[in-house]
Parts: sequence; C-alpha cells; structure tokens
Amino acid sequence: MNRYRFLLFSFLPLMVHGQNVLIKNGTVLTVTQGTRENTDVLVTNGKIARIDKNIATPQGVNVIDATGLYVMPGIIDCHSHIALDVVNEATSPVTAEVNVGDALDPLDVSIYRALAGGVTATHAMHGSANAIGGQCETLKLRYGTVNPDDLRMQGAPRTIKFALGENPIRVHGEGNKISPNSRMGVEQVFRNAFSEAQLYMKDWDDYKKGITKSSPAYNLRNETIADIIKGNILIHCHSYRADEILMLMRVLKDFGVKKITFQHVNEGFKVAPELAAFGATASVFADWWAYKFEVYYSTAYNAAILTKNGVVTSINSDSEELIRHLYHEAAKTQKYGNLTDDQALALITINPAKQLGIDKMVGSLEVGKDADIAIFKGHPLSVYAVPQKTLVDGQVRFDIMKDPDDMRVDINPAEKYASFYESNVNSEEDGCLRGISETLLQEGNSNYLRFKYSQNQDH
Repeated sequence: MNRYRFLLFSFLPLMVHGQNVLIKNGTVLTVTQGTRENTDVLVTNGKIARIDKNIATPQGVNVIDATGLYVMPGIIDCHSHIALDVVNEATSPVTAEVNVGDALDPLDVSIYRALAGGVTATHAMHGSANAIGGQCETLKLRYGTVNPDDLRMQGAPRTIKFALGENPIRVHGEGNKISPNSRMGVEQVFRNAFSEAQLYMKDWDDYKKGITKSSPAYNLRNETIADIIKGNILIHCHSYRADEILMLMRVLKDFGVKKITFQHVNEGFKVAPELAAFGATASVFADWWAYKFEVYYSTAYNAAILTKNGVVTSINSDSEELIRHLYHEAAKTQKYGNLTDDQALALITINPAKQLGIDKMVGSLEVGKDADIAIFKGHPLSVYAVPQKTLVDGQVRFDIMKDPDDMRVDINPAEKYASFYESNVNSEEDGCLRGISETLLQEGNSNYLRFKYSQNQDH
C-alpha cells in the first residue's frame, strides 16, 4: 500500500486552504433548490460565491468546463471506517473517554478511492463493541496532506458511537463475562451511565454554587456523557431490531436526550412513525441484510418508507469499497420506493449533513456553503454514471484524467484479490461487521458471497 501512497503524493498538491474556480455550463443539481441547466458555479476562497448562467471568468480563476456533465454536492458518508486503524476499544461496555479523532490516518489510500466516488466528507467511527463507545470525527477528505488535523471538519458538532444488540453482548457478556450479557443488560448500561453522569453534574453544580467546598474528581467519561445529556454531542447508534430502537428512545426520553441518528436501523421501517415523532434520524443500507442473525430480516424499501414517514434518512457505506458507489446505492431507492431525483440524492448529501449537524456548511449547492462538489459524466443516479472530478473546498482532489496508476484499482492479474481487499483485516478488527469475512468466490460460472463467522470476534 505504501507504493500507492507515494504515487499519489507526487500527484496531489498539499494545499488545504480554499481555492478559486469557475465551473462552467454544467447541469447543476443543487438538491435543495432544484436542477439548473447550462449553469455556472463560481467558487471563491473555497466557498460557493455564485450560481448563475454566463458568469464572467474573474482574473486568475481556474475554469472547469462542465459542458455535458452533472455538477452536484459532494457525497457525504454518515458511517465510515476509513482513515482509521485499530480503534475498537473493546475493553469496557462504556468507553466515552476515547476519541477516534486522536488516531486519524491521512495516508489511508481509501480516502482517495472515496474521492474517486464523489465523496467529500465522512463520519469516522470505530466499531460496535461498546454500548457507549468513544467520540467520532467528521472528516473532510483532503487527501494529499500528511497532517491528521487537516482532515478534521472545523465547526462540525461532536458525535459519539452507541451500539445495541449482539455486538456488546458478545464482546462483554460472552467474551469477558461481564455485563451486558443480554439485551436487557444493554439497556441498563445506558441507564447506569446516564445516571452516574447526572450525579457527576450535580456534584459539580453543588461545588460551583458553594454548597460543597471540595471539587469532585475530574472524570472524562462522565464529562462526555454529561455533554450528551446537555445536547452538546450527537448520538449515532449501531442498531438493527425495532424493539431495541424503541427501547433506546424510551431511555433517551427519560434523560431528556433528543439528538440521535440510528445507524443501519434495518427494521426502521417497522417503527418509522415512532422515529419521526421522536425526531430521530436514520442512516441505512440500501439493500444489505441477512449477514447475521439479528439482521436477518429487512427490506430494500426501508429508506423510502422512512423518508415518506418524515424521518430524515441517509444511505451509508460502512465499507471502504461501497463508499465509492454511494450514488448507485441512492439510485436503488428509485426502484424500491419511487423516490424522486432530489429525494434520492438527498440521501447521500443534505440528509447525512443534517445528521452530522453540518448542513449549514455542506450537503447542497448553495451560495455561502463550502465548495465540496462532485462532477459526473452521466446523471449520478444512472447506472452509467462515472465521477470525473471531486472538489473539496474548491480544490480538485480527484481528477479522472490525472488518476495515477493503481490508485483505485489494482490491475495486476497475478493478484488473487483487487487492491481494495488488502486492508480487509482492518475492517475485521475495526468495523461494525467485525467477525464476518466477505469473500467473492467463483465456482464454475457462478459467483456467490460466503460469510465466514469467527467465534473469537464480534460482528
């Protein structure tokens, strides 16, 4: 993989600041303000300055000819594990004190491959071993920098990873012989942690009011959970079953917590009205289920049902390979649910932006927003769509005409697997599907997907 990294760094500029560019004569898919034919987009200092026809080219501004091409907001993946390595802190059912933002890898070639799929921002999350895990990080895909801090999206709210179901049960109950060992136990982990944080907040309030003279001991775990209760941290919760989704909403209501996005949420369609009434949002797979027992049942209509019930819904990848094809995943909702173009595109742009609390900065093409833009040959919801350029803050981070050899696809015929399988071990260790090996096998003329379950790892 190091060879790929060096190839790219000789190709990409290392600037991370906003750029000036004029995109000319494209079909502009704003997502929130309709489609505009033969329209220009002017970018100044990394921000969208103007969207109009026949914009005169300012002096010194680079021009991108988008004639016959489609210009859309950069795709946002609300659930990703790229730019991370060995970040599943599976030592306790509650690890709110850790933060994946402290362990970002700007050299991960998966970042570049995501850019090649029109993705400009991701939500970097660890796996799902903990009922209450660590804090996550919203990233801008500024591949070409060697500074991890350049990946952090300034102004993005804090987020944290929760998990329901089999994962925390297997790791802690079955693996470490500690609570939780059941779905009921998972609920009590939440209730106990929130209750301890409430007591912690009260102790600090009493100290600040002079009621007590000695300050409480500082505890980062309780500080973080207290910030969840205060509404300063957004919850993103690994979930599948409708009963557990309802359970967690009841717990959150009891503690006054209102901000949550359910991830995966394969049975969300069963409780779509309840999710909408709570104000919860959902980040789902397009048509991916049956890879373990608790997610044996779902439907490809899930995203459409949630959307039509008023739930802000996104489609995510949870995969360093699928992240390159999120526009195809969004298009599936037009076959399964008859969503409009804008509704389907919203699933991978403005809706994940809302779920991450960054919709005032990205997620649609509007004046004043960051110039995170994807340019496609063919409509992005077409099976024939091919990303041509991807801009982050107005800077071209991917250009299909300048794509270095071997950066996206390993073409060595002697290799058993394509290059995107090289870090499969990392996915096993750090992803939400930990414990599942996905191998595409060939037997005669048929291909099939075989799942290998490991008793030593959760998934």
